[in-house]
Amino acid sequence: MTEEQDITKKSTPWLGIGAILAAIGASACCVGPLLLLSLGIGGAWMSTLTSMEVVRPFFIIMSLIFIGLGYRKLYLIPDSCEEGQACTVSEVKQRQRMVFWIGSVLILLLLAFPWYAVYIL
Repeated sequence: MTEEQDITKKSTPWLGIGAILAAIGASACCVGPLLLLSLGIGGAWMSTLTSMEVVRPFFIIMSLIFIGLGYRKLYLIPDSCEEGQACTVSEVKQRQRMVFWIGSVLILLLLAFPWYAVYIL
């Protein structure tokens, strides 16, 4: 087994987690105040949550990188499974791809929230 395949196998769960955390960070300036307002929490201090707007482009780029790495792992890198492992079952691979696409759509919706929030509010 090559070193790249070892690294890819060990880091796979972090691709999805990293994408989700980066998307949450990118939308924290907009989703945070909306969530707090919907819970009935308000106040002048909520304007400080918009200070995250400065780092939003960084988080957007990180989200897209993690989504790209997940796509690469699922579709571009050939499987290096031995016979009898769970990754040899086509249903497992199909389920992984379905979860990837559902998660990617949710992440992209979260990233685009500031652009469609004006229609919700």
